[in-house]
Parts: sequence; structure tokens; C-alpha cells
Amino acid sequence: MMLKYEKIALLIEESIVENNLNHGSRLPNFKELIETYHVSKSTIVKALDLLEKRGIIYQIQGSGVFVRRKKRKGYINFSENQGFTADLGEFDITSKVLKLSEVIPPLEVREHLSLDDKESVYYVKRMRYINSQVLCIEESYYNKTIIPYLNVEIAEHSIFDYCKTALKLNISFSDKYIHVIKLNKDESDLLELKEGDPGLLIDELFYLSSGEAFDFSKKIYHYVNSQFFLQSTKIYS
Repeated sequence: MMLKYEKIALLIEESIVENNLNHGSRLPNFKELIETYHVSKSTIVKALDLLEKRGIIYQIQGSGVFVRRKKRKGYINFSENQGFTADLGEFDITSKVLKLSEVIPPLEVREHLSLDDKESVYYVKRMRYINSQVLCIEESYYNKTIIPYLNVEIAEHSIFDYCKTALKLNISFSDKYIHVIKLNKDESDLLELKEGDPGLLIDELFYLSSGEAFDFSKKIYHYVNSQFFLQSTKIYS
């Protein structure tokens, strides 16, 4: 379940999008935001801080709150952790499930998800596509104590949407580990590339707002069809 300030942040972001506000557009002041959303000043402060961290706005002390420049179309935000559907909403993001099963995960996964040797997880291997072009291979391991049920129908769509809407989970933050690799035969065949071509491998561990890890994923991106960007929020001298 979303916290109050997260809901307000979402409403403010939706207002920015709906009104097609450009970089530098000034948002209402604190008093106006409090009256518009009927919440406390502390809730507005937290909501704006969240939007600033996400690169949606910037704040100038004594001057106000302003819209930040929109990201380039089709780029995946390295600092976001809400899944492709949220980040690439203007594109047709589809999935093909290659495998879904309950397995005893390898040691690396057990350590990341704090599981004992006999605990099973949901293992999902998918191909992800953007406008029918191969985007990446994705292998994910879901902690069954938190995600008690998955099937192919769910996995063919957004698993994170399912977690948030059906299971009422609050996905909060993640750790990313980034590598550049050479594709092996199996990987290159799936990505429709040549063996030995480069691939961007991202290991990512996702957490709930409680701090509990629930998903460990590995994604290998198609080096032609994927693009990324990273926004910094504050620069210190």
C-alpha cells in the first residue's frame, strides 16, 4: 500500500504530465499544494523530496518548485526501480515467458533473499520486447513468502503491477550491479545477436518499504535496442 506522501507525489506528477508542463515551469507554492491536496505541510515536503529524487522537479530555496526537463523518449532510467511499464509507458512493452517454476535457488540468490537451503522461490525467465524488438533477457527469483502465487498469465504482463495492485506491496528501492559481458551462444540466440557480441548485464535486488528483499533479477540487454540515462539530483562542490 502506498504511503500518503507517495500518493501525493503521484498526483503532482500526473498533474505535470496532464498539463504538459515544460522544464522551468513553476508549480504552486506550499500553501496552494496543501489546500489542493488537503494534507499537511510535512506530507507535501516528503512528496516534493521524492519527486526531486526521481528527477521530476527541482527546488530553489526562496524561489519555489519547478518542473525538471523531461527525459529523452525511449531511455530507461537507471535510478528508477518500478519496472519497464512505468518507465517506458509510451511504448508497447511485451513479454514472452520462457520458463516459470518453483525451484530451490542457487546460493547467490539465497543469500540475497535471506533464504535457508530448503526454501523454494518462483523462478521466471522472460524475453522482454519494446515495440516488438528484443529488449532483454530477464531471469527473476521471487521470495514465495512475499509473492505466494505466480502463473504464466501474470508473468506475461507486468509482475510489478500485480505486486502493487493485487498483493498491495509497496516496492521501495533496489540495488543495481552492472557488468559488460560477451554473450554466449544461448544468450546471443535469444537476443538475436552474434555470439561474442557485447551485452549489458544488470543484477538487481528489489526491496519493499519495510527493507525486506523480495526479488533478485538478472537482465541482459540488447546493446542496440536499449538506451539508458541517469539523473543526478544534487551536485556538491
